[in-house]
Amino acid sequence: MTNETPAPTRLPLHPRSRRTEPKLILKSELKRRDLTYADLVRLLAANGVNETEANIRNKMSRGSFTAAFFLQCLLAIGCTYVQIEAPGPRD
Repeated sequence: MTNETPAPTRLPLHPRSRRTEPKLILKSELKRRDLTYADLVRLLAANGVNETEANIRNKMSRGSFTAAFFLQCLLAIGCTYVQIEAPGPRD
């Protein structure tokens, strides 16, 4: 793990990808911080959230999880800012 703060993830929010957007954001933020699902399990546990690595892998594979879980993960890994762009006129 590094101590420097990585740049935020910027992903356009297209109507057809809204269901997978949180998965992509979370995967990007984990990769930016060089964190594994095992690291995420440990960080979540430190914040009182009990998940197994298999549970996280399944949620990420499905690409569907609650907003609460998404926010818990982001906060656990130290991500306090994600910029989401609204679709433009050509999107």
